[in-house]
Amino acid sequence: MRIRATVAAVSGALALSALALPAAHADGQARVAAESPASKAAHSLQHKSAYTATVSGTPYVLDASFSGVKVNNGKDIAVGTTNIVKVPVSFTLTHAGDVNIHASDFFAAVELYRGASFEDSNWSFDSDNAKCTDSSATVASCKATVAIDPIELLNEDAGSWKAAAFAVAFNGEDPENPNLDNVGVAVKDPTNSFKLQRYSKLTVNASPEPVKKGRTITVTGKLSRANWDDSTYRGYTGQAVKLQFRKKSSSTYTTLKTIKTDSTGNLKTTTTATVDGYFRYSFAGTTTTPAVNATGDFVDVQ
Repeated sequence: MRIRATVAAVSGALALSALALPAAHADGQARVAAESPASKAAHSLQHKSAYTATVSGTPYVLDASFSGVKVNNGKDIAVGTTNIVKVPVSFTLTHAGDVNIHASDFFAAVELYRGASFEDSNWSFDSDNAKCTDSSATVASCKATVAIDPIELLNEDAGSWKAAAFAVAFNGEDPENPNLDNVGVAVKDPTNSFKLQRYSKLTVNASPEPVKKGRTITVTGKLSRANWDDSTYRGYTGQAVKLQFRKKSSSTYTTLKTIKTDSTGNLKTTTTATVDGYFRYSFAGTTTTPAVNATGDFVDVQ
């Protein structure tokens, strides 16, 4: 079972999920996600956060709302095995005139999560505190970043995710030990849906080269994807992949045939040499894995 842990705010900003304890991939221990006081306060609005067990009161509904929430510019998110992926998020925040969104203890952010809802997520990543620019006295354009570290992911996390936006006004209360009766919270859930995917790689090699016209060309390759359980790349088995060709004088690839990867993700097929050109493999992608094209391999036909 995953547990939302209590962590301190860092320099007055939201604590990123990248500060979470590393996932225990090998021994099967429960993962523990980092959560900032602002995020805990937002979850406590419906009394489902462990945060409410250590503080008193009930937050009031903050007079603020979210619109135009964008996650990664509307694109799915692919994560590999080593690099932290920084996902841009943005939104419009509309608020009452007496809500000071520029106060040092006001927080607005976006949470990316896997699960039924913001209050019942299986795993999540929060953005940093958004930087908001006023467009009027009660409307602001806000931007933030969600940092996704692959060490915090397991293969089961790949697939459909959602986003929620939240704002918290602590109004002078200690974020670590507030009286929630004085804390305002606004939540919009869900705001977006997207796919969190295991980054994919695809290779190709056509041989022999050069080759005489009419002779057989053997085209090999491999489709692999990030394995978040052990931070390696593993072959993606049983997947349909297209063998494509484009003439040297053309910019368009044409599909020659479709084959499937074997039990280790390898590809192998043959075709007939006709004219100079480039061979590549092309994978259309799945829910858990993004589409990918191999870099074309040139063959000189003599």
